[in-house]
Amino acid sequence: MILDDLDARPGSATSLLRTVVGLYARGLGGRLAAGDLVALLGAAGVGPGAARSAVSRAKGKGLLEAEDVGGRAGYRLAAGAAAMLERGDRRIFGYRQQGDDDPWCLVSFSIPEERRDARHQLRRHLAGIGCGTVATGLWICPGHLADEVEGVLDGLGLRDAATVFVAGTPRVAGSLADAVARWWDLDGLAARHRGFLAAHPDPDGDAETAARAPDEAFARWVRAVDDWRPLPYADPGLPAAVLPPDWPGTAGVARFAALRAAFAGAAAAHVRGVVPTLGA
Repeated sequence: MILDDLDARPGSATSLLRTVVGLYARGLGGRLAAGDLVALLGAAGVGPGAARSAVSRAKGKGLLEAEDVGGRAGYRLAAGAAAMLERGDRRIFGYRQQGDDDPWCLVSFSIPEERRDARHQLRRHLAGIGCGTVATGLWICPGHLADEVEGVLDGLGLRDAATVFVAGTPRVAGSLADAVARWWDLDGLAARHRGFLAAHPDPDGDAETAARAPDEAFARWVRAVDDWRPLPYADPGLPAAVLPPDWPGTAGVARFAALRAAFAGAAAAHVRGVVPTLGA
């Protein structure tokens, strides 16, 4: 099982490569000629040298494998990569917010000191899918993420070291909102949402330009997805009742949907021009 890459920094060549592959490779049967991939990354602002280096890193991470594509050097999605990308789709394009009465997921684990590297990886990946920390060996997230928690445990080979509970609302001293503010860094998360909103203005005035210039729409859409992609992982979709009243995540979700409506179609047209075999 390929777990999501936690190291690629949004805006980097490696991150943009993963975004382009995630958006379009499956529509090409999981295969892309090297020249076409470099051309697509070029339209997103990545130079040829940086693009080739990013491809090498993606191969090392188990995302891509070398394969001939119509007589040209190219790549195909590695085994298991499609499942990882599908999980990403559910987060990126299907943001889900927990209801006040929906269940919670708790994961309790105990990993001995001799396996501390595995313990560190588990903590990194639980944080990477949006879990909060109740105590050193007890983490929490909305119940709709229980399957993702199981996937992390399986992917790291640590299923035997943890117990997963799906339960009702935690009983805490004081308010649940105060507890949530201790378990998650809500200030940091809010700052990330505000950063996205500042970097990607409302596209209402740009829709006509996008229709005339598919390459510009492609660049804007890929950059928007690349910047947005980590946010639905860091933000697990906590209930509105436990969030601050001025929570910017609501506006972030709406802005991403508006960007998709404005630019995704024209961006796909650009890809069809570069790679004519792109599926509908």
